[in-house]
Amino acid sequence: MQAKKKIGRPTDNPKNINFTIRLDEECVSILEKYCKQEEITRTDAIRKGIKKLKVDLKEK
Repeated sequence: MQAKKKIGRPTDNPKNINFTIRLDEECVSILEKYCKQEEITRTDAIRKGIKKLKVDLKEK
């Protein structure tokens, strides 16, 4: 028998892509300290950092 999916309201911004990265100890330490200070998850902190990169993109 197939497992039933949870029924609920669809999100406006689905997060359906998994991304695996490797980090050195320094990056993990910085990430953990930031997450503790801001009381956010690692995932949210990484998303926030990626969005900050948008500023550096050059318009073509």
